[in-house]
Amino acid sequence: MIKKYLAITSALIVGITISTAVVASNAKHFKDRTVTIVIPYGPGGTYDKYGASFSNHLGKHIPGKPTVILQHMPGAGGSKAQAYMYNVAPAKGFHMFVPLDNVVVNQLLRPKRMRYKADKFHYLGSSNQTNVIMVVRADTGIKKIQDMKNIAVIGATSGTGSSGYLTPMVAWGLLNLKGRMITGYKGSSRSILAVEQGESQMAAFNWLAWSSKVPHWFKGKKPFARAILQTGFFKDPDLPDVPMLIDLVAKKDRPLVGFLASAGPIGRGLAYPPGVKSATVETVRTAYNKMNADPKFAAELKKRKLRLIPSTGKKIQEIVNTALKESSPAVIARVKKLVFPKK
Repeated sequence: MIKKYLAITSALIVGITISTAVVASNAKHFKDRTVTIVIPYGPGGTYDKYGASFSNHLGKHIPGKPTVILQHMPGAGGSKAQAYMYNVAPAKGFHMFVPLDNVVVNQLLRPKRMRYKADKFHYLGSSNQTNVIMVVRADTGIKKIQDMKNIAVIGATSGTGSSGYLTPMVAWGLLNLKGRMITGYKGSSRSILAVEQGESQMAAFNWLAWSSKVPHWFKGKKPFARAILQTGFFKDPDLPDVPMLIDLVAKKDRPLVGFLASAGPIGRGLAYPPGVKSATVETVRTAYNKMNADPKFAAELKKRKLRLIPSTGKKIQEIVNTALKESSPAVIARVKKLVFPKK
């Protein structure tokens, strides 16, 4: 699969050309400079692992070969970092961030709280596509999602803006399930630890967060935990038997699930704040594509137990713009009622 996507990405690069003058200008711009990648969560999660991989390889493909470092900025389910990048971060090309996969969903659901416009960011590319997977401890007695109609669970996540909060709340509302979410955990690692220690019984993250951190949970005849539900546009290749939420809801509710699924293709990538010069954006988009096609980058991801499913920055930009344009007020209103019910 990696070879297939590397070939596709390489073919994409052939069609991207930047004038020699622009390359020379950007080489001078980036030479002897430091580029900072802002991670919206604490260390240890897949955002951090992808970000670390980006920092090790992206600079090699940017003209001028700048040094690339990481800065963690957790808070508000990842939205703190996005607000910083939109409103505060300098737009000189030396600051970029790993955008939340639910950057669009958050903006549409909570426009007054999300201090950014998702379509104003400049998306540079992505290296994975993700489904959100709900995982429940086996000692709850839950073997399939329908069991949660009678068995209530406590879930752990970072904040109300995270996909780990939004997805369970929508699923519980549409399927009439029992449970409540506890927020305040700093990223997937802390939330998973809470499940392991018994502080909570459920969490929802992309499959890589589960398979790379606690693969032993799901092995044997008596597993510690089970994956019981997933959201996205297609089933995760590792979880062919785990049902999709969109297949379990009534036909009239499918647009609500599709609304959440828009998070999947954004995956794990990079973006610039508004205001960065178009020539710089295109230069770094080309560099990102070259990184995705670099066998050394693919090897590091494999070593970290991360997948490589690449998308160009232009494609991600189109996904964000389309999702914002096509999400109807009626769908947004219904999702809001499910995610933020009145007490």
